[in-house]
Amino acid sequence: MLEKTAYNVAVVGATGAVGQKIMKILEEKKFPINELKLLSSKNSAGKELAFAGKTIVVEEAKPESFEGIDIALFSAGGSVSKQLAPEAVKRGAVVVDNTSAYRMDENVPLVVPEVNAEDIKEHKGIIANPNCSTIQMVAGLKPIKDHFGLSRIIVSTYQAVSGAGAKAVGELEQQSKQYLNNEEMEANLLPVGGDKKHYPIAFNALPQIDLFQENGYTFEEMKMINETKKIMHEPDLPVAATCVRLPFFTSHAESVYIEVEKDGVTVQDIWETLENAEGIILQDDPSTQTYPTPLSSANKEEVFVGRVRRDLDNDKGFHLWIVSDNLLKGAAWNTVQIAQTLVKNNWL
Repeated sequence: MLEKTAYNVAVVGATGAVGQKIMKILEEKKFPINELKLLSSKNSAGKELAFAGKTIVVEEAKPESFEGIDIALFSAGGSVSKQLAPEAVKRGAVVVDNTSAYRMDENVPLVVPEVNAEDIKEHKGIIANPNCSTIQMVAGLKPIKDHFGLSRIIVSTYQAVSGAGAKAVGELEQQSKQYLNNEEMEANLLPVGGDKKHYPIAFNALPQIDLFQENGYTFEEMKMINETKKIMHEPDLPVAATCVRLPFFTSHAESVYIEVEKDGVTVQDIWETLENAEGIILQDDPSTQTYPTPLSSANKEEVFVGRVRRDLDNDKGFHLWIVSDNLLKGAAWNTVQIAQTLVKNNWL
């Protein structure tokens, strides 16, 4: 049987922020597309979007939309994925899902291609894209784990408002104007739209991302904990997370403390490991104040690492600062990378 050279691709949630980024990357990377189908909710159906010099009319996503589709890239919310991803698989498509719907399903690979690309070939029709904050952390830590082992991870995140969606970005803009005009700030969305209380994000820090769980951790924190263990195939690896929303628009930053297993590891060893790692850019020179920031990493595909230093009380402990664009590597770019890996290895 001859391998395909071009594929019928569907983007579900094409009018959303991540869907738009997925389309842009598909075009920039010249993904081998025969036909591109753009799908959305009924409200957005009928819109026209440009792709590769053509205009494509967005269609309402329905089960029959996936007839003849080879690869379906989902980014339209967990409820849509739960409803339509199995329908796409029934019709022969392989789904790459950018929501939390299937991440912890034991039958669904959870993939960051630089970390565990081989898991993709075990798919049964659906492959999950991890949480944005998880992606950049495991990408930064995998080379260290491979060379020196990992016995503990403790992470505190500093997450951009765009991770909560376009409405949250609008709320930050509006609150900033209100604050600077000495007006009362209106808070209707953050930290979580569906929770009881809302706080202003402008000029503030909110130590809650997603709903609190019975154990006192938020769902975002538990996503980081459980997803990291699954991706790294380390179910007993101690991982703790505190996730915080800060008032900037793009890119998540993370302060990560790790303990390695190997004796005698130096900061220089970690620098050299990261410099040679796929998808990682080391920016770390205190003498010139060189380190990554959310602004400097925005609109870039890579994961940036800096501030590598040994813990003062534990010879096997190290601290790192990891930053990446949450809408690119944290979502759209990782999704397309998975699709590229599927095609390259003929794992459809």
